[in-house]
Amino acid sequence: MSKRLFDIIFSIIGLVLLFPFLLIIAILIKLDSRGPIFFIQGRVGKNNKDFNIFKFRTMRVESDKKGLLTLGNNDSRITKIGYILRRYKVDEFPQLINIIKGDMSFVGPRPELRYYVNYYNEDDMKIFQVRPGITGLASLKYRNEVELLKAAKNPEEFFIKTIIPDKLKFNKEYIKRRNLFFDLKLICLTIIKVITK
Repeated sequence: MSKRLFDIIFSIIGLVLLFPFLLIIAILIKLDSRGPIFFIQGRVGKNNKDFNIFKFRTMRVESDKKGLLTLGNNDSRITKIGYILRRYKVDEFPQLINIIKGDMSFVGPRPELRYYVNYYNEDDMKIFQVRPGITGLASLKYRNEVELLKAAKNPEEFFIKTIIPDKLKFNKEYIKRRNLFFDLKLICLTIIKVITK
């Protein structure tokens, strides 16, 4: 089975099976705070092309205008239900739509904001050979990224000079090793991490 076929089949199955659960989440988001159910943001995908990523909204409206980075799991901009969704990565579920559309895959480099992609060098652009993913090597390594940023003296500088280069290293490693069996391994590791967190 090809990676793309795997993505399409299991994202459709996931949306169908999870629909009642996703509907409940949507209702809770609307009851918890003012604003839309989904957070839609521009990211950079395969072939260095921009696309809109879908997430359940976990922050108050226009929070992104107060900074692009989330500083800790207790960032004051995060809603009550948003904290729970982020903790168990449930806010990422709408990206199954992105997978069906062909913007993303289950596994691959996490799609970054164009603002930060502008800091990449020529070699870093290799990561755009593949579709970005919901999870991947860098995602597993930096599951606690928001806490690392919160602890940094200058979060923006720390993210650009330390986290981004290290993530790119892992993303390039993924591109070298990628195959369906490796993807399945990373998916299983992600599920285990979420469950045991």
